[in-house]
Amino acid sequence: MTVHFIGAGPGAADLITVRGRDLLARCPVCLYAGSIVPPDLLAYCPSNARKIDTAPMSLDEIEAEYAAAHRAGQDVARLHSGDLSVWSAVAEQIRRLEQLGIDYTLTPGVPAFSAAAAVLGRELTIPEVAQSLVLTRVSGRASQMPEGETLANFGATGATLAIHLAIHKLAQVVADLTPLYGADCPVAIVARASWPDERVVRGTLATIEALVAADPIERTATIFVGPGLTAEGFRESALYDAAYQRRFRGRDGL
Repeated sequence: MTVHFIGAGPGAADLITVRGRDLLARCPVCLYAGSIVPPDLLAYCPSNARKIDTAPMSLDEIEAEYAAAHRAGQDVARLHSGDLSVWSAVAEQIRRLEQLGIDYTLTPGVPAFSAAAAVLGRELTIPEVAQSLVLTRVSGRASQMPEGETLANFGATGATLAIHLAIHKLAQVVADLTPLYGADCPVAIVARASWPDERVVRGTLATIEALVAADPIERTATIFVGPGLTAEGFRESALYDAAYQRRFRGRDGL
């Protein structure tokens, strides 16, 4: 018996990986976070699968479901939104599975920031403008940020920031970053990327609060900040330059 942790992707059912879909199709038990995982994904489960919404459950109750499936010899598909590598609460579940001697696998998913960038129609790394992307958040009820991992510290690098789980603290984001990026720095907020009701708000650090206040966003949003969001006229990468020789191009004589 194995617990298969599966990144469900950002929302749209067809943005799950093929591996994730196939695992769902063969597991007799599926645990999913019903508050953020769209119900369309459950269509990939076997028709007779036991489907358990973990949104109202405690970690102890989730552990009990794993233990029951283990005793019954039933594989479990454990669906988490986005990708498993960030803010998924998978780590504490893995720790408990290891204590129980239960095998597990991890299947990555399309992360929210990637889906949001696609909605914006932007590459987030622009030659000589922005070559680093910082994924971060602000302190919240679920957990505090470690000392040193602050917006001010990350913003001091000038990198593009993808700030998750922070729409309720937009004022703090603006206050912390305006001295570093300037009031005219571009900001883009993508709410519920790839869902039917996805929404984009574009502005600057000077205007974004008023724009959101006029039509509030309550949850499931990524805040992007950085000059690369609207960069135009940048130099092209040498990667596809005709004179740029590299080992896989094989353009002799250039």
